[in-house]
Amino acid sequence: MSDTNNNLDYKEALKKARKKRNKNRYQQYVMIGGGVLIVVLLVIAVILSGDRPASNDGASGESGSAPAEETTLSPEQAEEQERLAAVDEVVSSYGNLGVIQVSGYLNVRETPATDGTIIGTIMGGGGCDILDTTEDGSWHHISSGGFEGYVSSQYVLTGEAARAAVADNVKKMAVITTDSLRVRSEPVFEGSDNVVGAVARDERYEILSEGDGWVEIEQGYISTSDGNAEVRYCLNEARKLDMRTMAVNQYSNLLVSKVNNYLNVRSSPTQDEGMGNVIGKLPSRAAAEILETSEDGQWYKIKSGNITGYVSADPQYIATGQEARDLALQEAALMAVVKVDGLRVRTEPSTESKIWTQLSMEEKYPVIDQLDGWVQIELDTGEDTDNAYISTRDNNVEVRYALPEAIKFSPLEEQANAEMSRRTQIVNYALQFVGNPYVWGGTSLTNGADCSGFTMKVMEHFGISLPHYSGSQAKMGRAVSSSEMRPGDLIFYANSSGTVNHVAMYIGNGQIVHAASRRSGIRISTWNYRQPKTIRNVID
Repeated sequence: MSDTNNNLDYKEALKKARKKRNKNRYQQYVMIGGGVLIVVLLVIAVILSGDRPASNDGASGESGSAPAEETTLSPEQAEEQERLAAVDEVVSSYGNLGVIQVSGYLNVRETPATDGTIIGTIMGGGGCDILDTTEDGSWHHISSGGFEGYVSSQYVLTGEAARAAVADNVKKMAVITTDSLRVRSEPVFEGSDNVVGAVARDERYEILSEGDGWVEIEQGYISTSDGNAEVRYCLNEARKLDMRTMAVNQYSNLLVSKVNNYLNVRSSPTQDEGMGNVIGKLPSRAAAEILETSEDGQWYKIKSGNITGYVSADPQYIATGQEARDLALQEAALMAVVKVDGLRVRTEPSTESKIWTQLSMEEKYPVIDQLDGWVQIELDTGEDTDNAYISTRDNNVEVRYALPEAIKFSPLEEQANAEMSRRTQIVNYALQFVGNPYVWGGTSLTNGADCSGFTMKVMEHFGISLPHYSGSQAKMGRAVSSSEMRPGDLIFYANSSGTVNHVAMYIGNGQIVHAASRRSGIRISTWNYRQPKTIRNVID
């Protein structure tokens, strides 16, 4: 009996002990949880106290607590805060906001059709006001950059999607407020030697840096001190193609070459050195900026393209004033200006189509047609001329009206070596016919020749016989590498199938002379303006 009672007492004691232990654990958990909660509340209080204005007391009092430190933003943070504050203002400035969603730029057309005349372009991320939409919903009638036009609706964000895209595309820009504003290579007004171009009214350019009365944009520096450019946060907008007028407005003191072929550009204002001081050639109807006139009035110092030098001021060779402007307006043509090396040319306007050649930076090509995201260009006389397309989606090419400008050229010096002397004679003979017409199947160096007819007749003058077909000429002589080629060697180019369809003569200094096309005639170009198929020595 006693054993049983003892066992019951033991069990009862054990039960009480367990209850007490569980109660202690519960109290521990409550205390721990309460402690964590207190810590969290303290952290929140500290964070919130950082947003309150600093105390004006300046002292901590007897409690020993330090005053809250005032938050200081870095210049970058302050600028970003300013940009974000401008986003709402930018959105509200558009009645019916549209944001362009393309890589590169989108064409703005005069009418809502893919064959409508292109009157401007708008970069990806650019903004517009949507005025109306066609019944089928495929075109938006927009206002942007100070003019109206039509864009394909499939590339335009609207509604909430457009408003969301604004935050990523609002940037500090210079908005041009005058008809034409000069762009300079450095932020100074000293002379006109540093003028590198011009920008037009309503155009917007992202600001790279700001100084005292100047802003730096991608093209150079423009002055803001005279109020001709407004600096503010905004979206990019469309740029109008003002046809030929924009190209002519790039020059403030215009000169245009009136010769039928090329006008020599010299390093000094004299002909006494013969060809020794020739540094470039100004093609027929090419444009230049007049920098100054010689004291005797016989020479103009000019800048054209990358060439700065002197040309004769004889009015039979050059035009100035209104005569120059009239000629320039007639000559300006839509050109594709290559902005990178190795730009791919495809046989169709698609990244899936075959690549058949590559182009070099700063080369200019006549535009045959413009498509959304692509431009069709004229290369030369090969059968693939009508099938040469380059992409504009990555902003690797600029399509604009432009005038021909000077090209770099240094005549070959006669060498004591008889072989070099012969090559020099061949090249200088070929250069006499630059500017003469291109004629398909022609063999006349004066009245017109095609590419192989030109090289055939030049070589024939020196007793070298060639067939009248570029593919056959490519089998003559012996192959040489580009590092071995010398003036007088022939360079052959191929079509998309790899078949030779064009030939040119290397003239030294990285250049060729060739019968290029009906539009260009016999001209000088960069030797790798297209990717060569083969180079042949037919002289030795």
